[in-house]
Amino acid sequence: MFDKSNEYGYYNIVIKYLLIFLEGVKNRLELILRTMFTITGILSICPILMMLFQLVISFKGFKKDAKNYEDRDPEKRFLIFVPAHNEAAVISGIVNNLLNMDYPKELYDFYILADNCTDNTAQIARDLGAKVMEFSKEYPNEATGKPVVLKKAFNALKDYQKKYDLVMFFDADNLIDTNMFREVNSQMLCDPDAVAVQCYLGTKNKTGLIPFFYYITFSITNRFFQLARNRFGLNSGIGGTGFAVKTEYIYERGGWKSLSLTEDFEFQIETTLDGKKIIWNNNVRVYDEKPTEVKASYKQQKRWAQGHWYVSFRNTRKLFEALFKGKISFAEFISTSVYMFALFPYLVLFLQIPLFLLTFVLQHLGVVSDILNESNSMFSGNLVAIAVFIYSFIVLFYVADNFDNGKKFSIKYLPTLVVSLLFNTVIITAAQIVGFFQWRQQNVWVKTEHFINHIKDIDDKPQDLPVNNAKFIAENKEPSISL
Repeated sequence: MFDKSNEYGYYNIVIKYLLIFLEGVKNRLELILRTMFTITGILSICPILMMLFQLVISFKGFKKDAKNYEDRDPEKRFLIFVPAHNEAAVISGIVNNLLNMDYPKELYDFYILADNCTDNTAQIARDLGAKVMEFSKEYPNEATGKPVVLKKAFNALKDYQKKYDLVMFFDADNLIDTNMFREVNSQMLCDPDAVAVQCYLGTKNKTGLIPFFYYITFSITNRFFQLARNRFGLNSGIGGTGFAVKTEYIYERGGWKSLSLTEDFEFQIETTLDGKKIIWNNNVRVYDEKPTEVKASYKQQKRWAQGHWYVSFRNTRKLFEALFKGKISFAEFISTSVYMFALFPYLVLFLQIPLFLLTFVLQHLGVVSDILNESNSMFSGNLVAIAVFIYSFIVLFYVADNFDNGKKFSIKYLPTLVVSLLFNTVIITAAQIVGFFQWRQQNVWVKTEHFINHIKDIDDKPQDLPVNNAKFIAENKEPSISL
């Protein structure tokens, strides 16, 4: 006869060892989670320090007067490059703008760089009176895009360093203040040590959650990052358009050598590590069309992230070498480091949010103990980051919008601002993470489509807008919340 007591004893042994096993799994899982919380807590220190650095820098942006040079007579000779790939819809705007600059015609030449165009961009530009240089692929798998066509243009234009003092870059969708060359001429004459100057980066459009986000971030960056850093004697950033460089410096570098997806950022870092000076002009603007759709914004942000990480990884060692060799000051080292790894907080956010959600679920299922309460101290530093974030995106935005765009604070637009920030933070975080993992891919340039051409196409432009002045953005209507 079968002894049931032996059966029960067997089950008890199985259950006993199963509980021991589960307790071991629980302990190991809790150890892994606590370790992850510790790691992300340590990693979050870096974004906090970066934000605190930017907090200190921002104080220099509260001085309203931004002009620190005297007006000088036209003297500098300008070479203008406008890369364009299938920009028939907008090319006439920048061509007409450049034909009517408030600067002696004999002191500047501009070229439309038609890059593998399959439309009539080149013909439209020629018909309007522009000089056009057309470029096509020299072999099937050749990389294309803005940095490649700039390299080809410098190679094709002989003795540019003798014929011109400065080369200035614009995008095909841009509109610019007609006195820009005068201001850049005066500034570079007053500061002969500078090799490059970046002008204020304005926006053509700001209606809708996505364009409004760009308007917010550029307004803040222009005054409280670019202008403020320059007032500390630190290099400004290069924003991809509306910047001028001494042709002699380009020639010494062997032409255009920055070929990543963020050729502007790459040029900025390389110039800084060479020990050269980049200054900022807050008095004249280039107006750029911003994406209006999620897909377009995501693609642009991903391209920026890919290029940014590529440049940062390739130049981290060179940054330390430049410091040790005395090419840059310690302050410039810190400033450049913050700029190079400005995308790092998105990676920390990418790690922290899933970790928090996973622990929250396991904790409420009783699988693990109360780890979140034990780890509160690890997240307490994030409160500092949140406070600085609110200060940056609300306080600094309204101050910058008032100082530079003439807008007064209105509480009724605060919900739009908050919704825009939250909505676009999701898009940007996704783009930054994907861009981080694809940082080696630098050959595929994704074009952003443009549609806003002349001043008449700008949303609700003022009726009394002078025909020779592009400063219309400050007069646009307040942003709506529509997509």
